[in-house]
Amino acid sequence: MTKLLRPTRRAILAGGTAFAASLAMPSLSRASARPVFTHGVQSGDVDTTSGMIWTRTDRPARVMMEVSTTESFADARKLAALDALPDSDFAVKRLIEGLPSDQDIFYRFTAADLSDINAVSEPLVGQFRTAPMSRRDIRFAWSGDTAGQGWGIDDEGMRTYATMAQHRPDFFLHSGDTIYADGPMKDTVEKDGQLIWKNAVLIDEKRKVAETLDEYRGQWKYNMMDEHVRALNAVCPTFFQWDDHEVVNNWSASKDLSADDRYTEKNVGLLAARAGRAFHEMTPIRYTPAEPGRVYRKIAYGPMLDIFFLDMRSYRGANTDTPQSELSDAARILGAEQVAWLKRELAQSKATWKVIASDMPLGLVVPDGEKIEGVADRGTGAPGGREIEIAELLRFIKSARILNTVWLTADVHYTAAHYYDPNKAKFQDFEPFWEFVSGPLHAGTFGPNDLDPTFGPELKFIKAPEAGQANLPPSAGLQFFGLVDIDGATQQMKVRLMDRGNAELWSVTLDPVTASI
Repeated sequence: MTKLLRPTRRAILAGGTAFAASLAMPSLSRASARPVFTHGVQSGDVDTTSGMIWTRTDRPARVMMEVSTTESFADARKLAALDALPDSDFAVKRLIEGLPSDQDIFYRFTAADLSDINAVSEPLVGQFRTAPMSRRDIRFAWSGDTAGQGWGIDDEGMRTYATMAQHRPDFFLHSGDTIYADGPMKDTVEKDGQLIWKNAVLIDEKRKVAETLDEYRGQWKYNMMDEHVRALNAVCPTFFQWDDHEVVNNWSASKDLSADDRYTEKNVGLLAARAGRAFHEMTPIRYTPAEPGRVYRKIAYGPMLDIFFLDMRSYRGANTDTPQSELSDAARILGAEQVAWLKRELAQSKATWKVIASDMPLGLVVPDGEKIEGVADRGTGAPGGREIEIAELLRFIKSARILNTVWLTADVHYTAAHYYDPNKAKFQDFEPFWEFVSGPLHAGTFGPNDLDPTFGPELKFIKAPEAGQANLPPSAGLQFFGLVDIDGATQQMKVRLMDRGNAELWSVTLDPVTASI
């Protein structure tokens, strides 16, 4: 089958050789083989002077690290080594600080076997570019939903990642459902007696729902077995957030698994703890000392862009079919502390654009059976349930004169553009704003979902399956991502909705509002 072009560099090819060697390891004796990096490299959470880097070895190893502003590593700075040990599943990550702004950064890993320090791996190289201190053009991609509904790595692989890589984004924002821990896979998928999909790559951890820590880790390792995922990771930072499938479908602290025979472990709190540990071990997300498992955070990407990553999972009340009429802990989806953080950070932001990365859309009805899974409460009047907390936030954004907020999200497995207009809303105490939806990256395609009128969303564009179709495989072509370009001269933001074949489906250019208007 046709392979999409992917970014390549000599150093990255060297890393690919090391990965290929790891696949041949069963034929070698462990004692005679050198350490191998098993799943490539990752970078993430990059700002003007720092960034995270990640890799994983096949055994206990001392991982040496170098960082350079040149591909030749002529000016390399050696960093302190880290030990890859079983308690982190041999994954290591670190924050590189003191970097020059707006600069290509190359990083190189080498591993020495801790049981034979003279056994040293081939080097593995990755790169990223730091954010600018001054205005320059910025491009980033976003999407969500990887390896869901049984659609795994086929002969073509996760092609949407390769399509995104062709655009050479400064970074990729993964909006959640980064793995499907609750989505077992089979070798083949049939429909109406016909073979429609073959998972060319499959591991034991993907054949059942994840319950143990190792099974959650395996979900991440599976995604990084895909060549397109590894190629993008090697040249583009990923900014991760999570949603429900990193733990179990539609989870909150009160999720009841008693009737789900797939699970022998019914304690959702324990599953979430294991999932959270795997999430932080297997991604280059920054560590927050005050709350080590925290996912919500801000990344300052130069004078034109701040990104605020929300966590609509960890602090929510239970899904219910009877939305509360007053704001309480049970009615919240963000939680009081996260809302206070977001208000404070938005108010302090000096960036032209404030992108709010939300793991769920605001105005789309997302059901959990008869219960409410998302923000929208299915109502036709004043805000109810989780909408109350969002209404409070939107009111604050207006009253504090916080300009140029744009919401990016995924979750619903189709792509759309929504314009929220207070003149068309039931709740009207907010400034107009845009919400852009894009996904899935490599999962079943669904939709469309109903729009709730509380905040007045107007559907400007949609691409979703035809009526009566659901869970379409990636081979159907309805896999989506978005591209955002911010012009360094005009500060205009152009948003494009794309499909995996690289067709531009729709776009809009937004002019920044200034305080004088």
